[in-house]
Amino acid sequence: MENITKRISRKNLNLDSTLPLTISAQYGLVDQRKFFDKQIASKKLENYLLLKNGEFAYNKSYSKDYPFGAIKRLNNYKLGVLSTLYIAFKPVSINTDYLEEYFDSTKWYKEIYKRATEGARNHGLLNISPQDFLS
Repeated sequence: MENITKRISRKNLNLDSTLPLTISAQYGLVDQRKFFDKQIASKKLENYLLLKNGEFAYNKSYSKDYPFGAIKRLNNYKLGVLSTLYIAFKPVSINTDYLEEYFDSTKWYKEIYKRATEGARNHGLLNISPQDFLS
């Protein structure tokens, strides 16, 4: 993915957004306050990642139905903020609709599996670095 996407590390320093997002494997990137019925994010959102419509985020948290986490595109909002625990990226030389379909499948699992070593699961999160993920 390193040739077709670029990692996003832009922070919300100017408070361009006050919308805390979370990744739902079923519903995509959603308003955290509505999803959890409360805000889990810190009150200070300046150090959160600023995500723009059409950009993607990877939630390394896994479950029975999503053994390698979930990757979703921001579709429903112009801007939002995410915890730096997520890996955010944007397409640079690939069709964004194709990428969304790809990540909604299980085809990408084999690549994550290659990069996550035995015993790499820790407290419900896959232990994979942004560099390994993007490679």
